Amino acid sequence: MAVINKSVAVPYGGAKAKVPSLPLGLLNKAFKRSIAIILLLVAWETVPRVGLVDATFLPPFSEVLRAWWGLLEGGDIAVHFQASIVRSLSGFSLAILLAIPLGLLIGWYPKVAELLTPLLELFRNTAALALLPVFVLILGIGETSKVALVFYSCSWPILLNTINGVKNVDPLLIKSAKSMGLGSLRLFQKVILPASVPTIFTGIRLAGAYSILVLVAAEMVGAKAGLGYLINYTQFNFQIPQMYAGIITISILGLLFNQLLITLERRFSSWKTQTND
Repeated sequence: MAVINKSVAVPYGGAKAKVPSLPLGLLNKAFKRSIAIILLLVAWETVPRVGLVDATFLPPFSEVLRAWWGLLEGGDIAVHFQASIVRSLSGFSLAILLAIPLGLLIGWYPKVAELLTPLLELFRNTAALALLPVFVLILGIGETSKVALVFYSCSWPILLNTINGVKNVDPLLIKSAKSMGLGSLRLFQKVILPASVPTIFTGIRLAGAYSILVLVAAEMVGAKAGLGYLINYTQFNFQIPQMYAGIITISILGLLFNQLLITLERRFSSWKTQTND
């Protein structure tokens, strides 16, 4: 006669299995991080409705949200977003490709630093927007001048942070590597460059913010598309909710851009996290 085993697996000690609390923890963390933004949006919705400010100039957030949705459905947001992101990424990418190698050279070779430092000190104190008329005169009012302006503004934080990253590597690490017989090239590859990555990414994140801010100002001059153009056009035509919708879109773009750079920084600096663990 067959015997049916009615025994049921029970966790050790007879305790009930715990329900994973990770999703709840993540929700709690997300709420804590966004509570200030939620309060801001509540204030934005409330203040114009109770008459503390003129709703003509600061419409409630719900009205701005409806205007944003209308622009999204009509395809306007997509057109202007695409124009801005292409210009921003073009100048930002060029700055990374040129400023990082130059910063590594200046930080690692004293003779290069001695030659270029006076020139860098001259231009680093010149605001990018002050040079906008120069870029327009030389490169024209089209795409080239806007990309060049973004490139110029992004290059400085990347360049200066790269130089500082190389110069501020722990001397003990360099001495230890040399004592192990590493040559100059291998020392740079195995010690200097990895140790400089966090500082370089600080400059890259700053440049990411500059690429958005400067571009918006550039698009207000002689552009036919772009988020800066959208804000300027709607303000000129007194379409105030649409103007705020453009501003919100720029904020979202900057937030996504910064989050992407944070993710990349963690990926390239994973060795540092593992060392600290």
